[in-house]
Amino acid sequence: MKLIYDRNEPIRIDKYLAAINHPDLYSRSFIDKLISERQITVNSETVKKSYLLEKNDQIELTIPPPRDRDIEGEAIPLDIVYEDEYLAVINKKAGISVHPAPGQYSGTVANAIINRFGKNLPFLDNPSRPGIVHRLDKNTSGLLIVAKDDRTLSRLSRAFSERKIEKRYKAVIYGIPQNLEGTISTMISRHKKERIKMSVSSVGREAVTKYRVLKTFEFFSLIDIKPITGRTHQIRVHFDHLNNPIAGDTVYGKKKGLYLLPVNLRSMITAYFEKKLPRHALHAYKLSFEHPVSGELLNQVIDLPKDMIQFISWLESRFENYELDWKEPL
Repeated sequence: MKLIYDRNEPIRIDKYLAAINHPDLYSRSFIDKLISERQITVNSETVKKSYLLEKNDQIELTIPPPRDRDIEGEAIPLDIVYEDEYLAVINKKAGISVHPAPGQYSGTVANAIINRFGKNLPFLDNPSRPGIVHRLDKNTSGLLIVAKDDRTLSRLSRAFSERKIEKRYKAVIYGIPQNLEGTISTMISRHKKERIKMSVSSVGREAVTKYRVLKTFEFFSLIDIKPITGRTHQIRVHFDHLNNPIAGDTVYGKKKGLYLLPVNLRSMITAYFEKKLPRHALHAYKLSFEHPVSGELLNQVIDLPKDMIQFISWLESRFENYELDWKEPL
């Protein structure tokens, strides 16, 4: 692809290429990558992204073909709650990973969406994550966005990074928080000893989670959660830090949660989790965002999954419960 810069005022080449809104140049990071890989030249010379274009400069771009995917499609059922030509929103079941990882190369959402939407889905930096805009933990259920083209993926990824996409979760936690409504704000980093875990620390990345208690069951609470940031395991780490870990979580706060219960209830609750809720009680029930192409506000909301509904009903039948009436939105 060849372009001729026909303006009088100088401008950085990366800013210019991003501003022309060409479909092949779908993101600033992709443009930077092409420049760093010497796929963009000016007057037949390689340049840096800070190069100032002058009138009549001849820009030549080589757009590399898509990399081969190292992931195959699999006929795994998908619960699609919204779809158009640019994106889809799916309701992920608990127990299925979003994308392949060491030790698991099949049976993931990525395998399912390749099968459903084809092998030409875009990816940001890893071909094993086709169309993946954001992630949910394996044992977290709920809404996920899938992008069908490069521009949509880039714009949605930017919207997430700029905190323009509202995510909402519901969870059952051990105990009743001291504050029935609040904001948890910490730094989160990789756990020093257990590398598969994250932890609250004095260094790391900022993590902010707002929450509100919806209903109490003596020894448990149903809560509404609005994460402001999107760190790995953020919600689970934050409620463990609050000393009210997510019910059923076997990684964060399992012993801490059981110790919040009277001794005579611990074996009963443990048996319930083993037989009827073998995962943490966390569900992404809402996504609100501006459509990256049409600008329409999309507001996708789904019900709790059956296993969480049954767990809440079981708590209601055994413990005194109280529903809070909040007048203002979280």
